Amino acid sequence: MGFSDLLDSIGGLGRFQFINITLLFFAGVLVGSHQVLQNFTAAVPEHHCKIPNMTIVYRRWNGAWSNLDNQTLLKAFIPHDQNNKPVSCLQFKEPQWHLIFSNSSLTNTTGLETETCRHGWTYKRQEFTETIVSEWDLVCDMKHLRHTSQTIYMIGVLVGAIILGSLSDKFGRRTLLIWSYLQLAVAGTSTAFSPSYSVYCFLRFLAGFAVSGVLLNSLSLNLEWIPIRSRTIFGAVFTACFTLSQIVLAGTAFAIQDWRKLQIAQSVPIFVAFIYSWWFPESARWLALNKKPDQAIQIIKKVSRINGRAKEGEAITLLSMRSTMQLRCTNTSYSNKKRIFVCHPLPRCATSFSYFGLIMDLQKFTLSVYLVQLIFALIEIPCKTVSSLMMMFLGRRFTQKSVLMVPGCLVLVNTFLPNELQTVRTTLAVIAKGLFASCFKCVYMYTSELYPTIIRQTGIGFASTLASVGSMTAPLVMMLEDYFSSLPGLTYGLFPIIAGCFVFFLPETLNVPLPDTIDDVEAQQSNQLQRTLAYLQK
Repeated sequence: MGFSDLLDSIGGLGRFQFINITLLFFAGVLVGSHQVLQNFTAAVPEHHCKIPNMTIVYRRWNGAWSNLDNQTLLKAFIPHDQNNKPVSCLQFKEPQWHLIFSNSSLTNTTGLETETCRHGWTYKRQEFTETIVSEWDLVCDMKHLRHTSQTIYMIGVLVGAIILGSLSDKFGRRTLLIWSYLQLAVAGTSTAFSPSYSVYCFLRFLAGFAVSGVLLNSLSLNLEWIPIRSRTIFGAVFTACFTLSQIVLAGTAFAIQDWRKLQIAQSVPIFVAFIYSWWFPESARWLALNKKPDQAIQIIKKVSRINGRAKEGEAITLLSMRSTMQLRCTNTSYSNKKRIFVCHPLPRCATSFSYFGLIMDLQKFTLSVYLVQLIFALIEIPCKTVSSLMMMFLGRRFTQKSVLMVPGCLVLVNTFLPNELQTVRTTLAVIAKGLFASCFKCVYMYTSELYPTIIRQTGIGFASTLASVGSMTAPLVMMLEDYFSSLPGLTYGLFPIIAGCFVFFLPETLNVPLPDTIDDVEAQQSNQLQRTLAYLQK
């Protein structure tokens, strides 16, 4: 018997659980957008070298004012590509007036002396009014700083997972969640007022740190109050907030095309989540296992009253709770715990690596970045629905392997398709992204079910640390395409396939109660082994 029996006795899936997940879901929608916010705040508008006073220069040469538009005059100052568009990072050393009335492409400019932009850049502001790229000129020789800022954000997520994971097991889920909401709201809002790129990166680091705290603790506060039979459904509902956050972000970014205003719009509402987060009760599981049974009983009675089971809640005493949960704490080293710590974080790392590798460069697709963001979000709905059904009927382990290996294969296929098949490439990328998103849903729930309550946040934090390493290196791998164009795709495809092989060594957790102690993990694995042997002997 365990805590699940106590939940059933006080209403199981009642009013409290629905209120709890609704509030966590709303906050998740606000927080989830920060993961991919830089797709819009750091978007790269079309740009070319700034040529000051073009018409005046033309008059000096021609002796009369020009009646030509600026786009035509640009041909004398900037080389044009095969699509007759000005290149982004070069200009002629001297004006080439003979090119003004030419419709030819690069062949006419071969041998002409060029140089890097002397006066900065001019940006096309039809799709984006202002981004950090256009404001701080993060293009050409400085273009790597765009990916670097996202990497710094992911470093914040990594550091947050390391620090907040262990702190949550020591000080509780609720305390760290409240603090993370406040830090994210303050850091996110302050980012909108960044006077420089370095300040922007520092504040994004703090935001990533806080996002890690929100994800770790909101997931545990959700699942640790859910009965066994409803865990998959409620876990799927909670992770759906990240899908909705991307849909909302696409619409918000389309309406607000200035990066500072968009940053404010996505950050200020988190103060609302901070205010109502004080209502969240601490995890009674954590309290009971950390020698605070009196507080655990008080919270259980509060939950029972909300669920309309006050009488059953009052009947729970310290003695009955200890008897029911059979609490045991041990520091012994166990083989199953080691196997989980070794095998499970790698799929987390591969999922984050390939997922963010796909979604953090939406502009490589020919469609509007807003439309691609919306399509990438909508594809998650059927993918997550199918994976939820697979988790319910086929188990966590099989589902985890499938949603790692299948999209990995799709990415590999996509890598070797010619650019002319843009529709096919986009379709495969969308499907792969949806499957990786469903892999996130599966891996979050699987992680929570594998680790016992006494070290759950530490275990999740460790897995999230490696996941952050994956998401942190994903934008850096994009830079390698300048040297070998297929290398990012090969890496994004092979890694999840390799990680999927490690899932074979993990135990199944379908319809298994959440373990509270390390002994529970060992007992569950032993029971599974005995059932497997009995089945093989038949």
